[in-house]
Amino acid sequence: MQYPDYRPRRLRRNENLRRMVRETRLDPADFIYPLFLVAGTGVKKEISSMPGQYNLSVDKAVEMAKEAHGLGIPAVILFAIPEHKDPVGSSAWDDKGIVQKAIRAIKSSVPGLVVIADACFCEYTDHGHCGVMVKGELDNDASLENLQRVAISYGKAGVDIVAPSGMLDGFVGAVREGLESEQYDDVSIMAYSAKYASAYYGPFRDAADCAPQEGDRRGYQMDPANAKEALREVTLDIAEGADIIMVKPALAYLDIIRSLADEIDLPIAAYNVSGEYSMVKAAAQNGWIDYERVMMENLLAMKRAGTDMILTYHALDAARLLQ
Repeated sequence: MQYPDYRPRRLRRNENLRRMVRETRLDPADFIYPLFLVAGTGVKKEISSMPGQYNLSVDKAVEMAKEAHGLGIPAVILFAIPEHKDPVGSSAWDDKGIVQKAIRAIKSSVPGLVVIADACFCEYTDHGHCGVMVKGELDNDASLENLQRVAISYGKAGVDIVAPSGMLDGFVGAVREGLESEQYDDVSIMAYSAKYASAYYGPFRDAADCAPQEGDRRGYQMDPANAKEALREVTLDIAEGADIIMVKPALAYLDIIRSLADEIDLPIAAYNVSGEYSMVKAAAQNGWIDYERVMMENLLAMKRAGTDMILTYHALDAARLLQ
């Protein structure tokens, strides 16, 4: 029998050989850890649909931020459930709001950690949509004016990165204009540029209490069937001043990540969203999968597809494995 001159299995014989030829590597520096904020003190309440994740008061969020930093994770992203909701989400730009308090507290306690603040209105409005509603429709331009107020408030609090996530037309330009009008021109923008109207967001809406009271968000988030549109959205956001672009969700959209990585030269983030996280957790709790191996395989797939940073609820678990 004639054997091949090159045998790929030679380099798979043991772990050190496999490590030497490994093409894609994960590092704690790849991760961004999401934190869910609530009012109060000493609050750490597990989210029922997201095992291992919590609604946190600011003091407890600081503790989690310290833990993440100690594991080599470079950044956290903040979401909040305010005490007050109204039709326009005015609590979002309250300088004494929960996110603003958390930005100041985390930057004071963990100055080396990058703090990102999600900028959207779905958690803050009593109707659960991402801006001002007029006759049952999202008023894009009125919502942009309020988005500027939010970005300025976050800049004043000391945020490092503002992450507008509402998929409004012109939302990156509005944030950039607002920040620079108040001399916060060193604040970066991470744009949710290719955010799809996905069914994978269910557990997040439980955690952040932000499900729409009527209708859905398909009128402003992207159709899951569309790929070329993602490049158009990203191109617009880059022209408006985005520093980082994001694809959300991650696992069902690896083709989008890859195509964008081939076309653009800005850093790409992927959001490993709540539904992706909770499915892995649920299957592991039922003994159907090996949690650690599946988690790491999923994160590797995102990195291999071309993402530079991954927003993931797995961040602490994955970072510990990588120590």
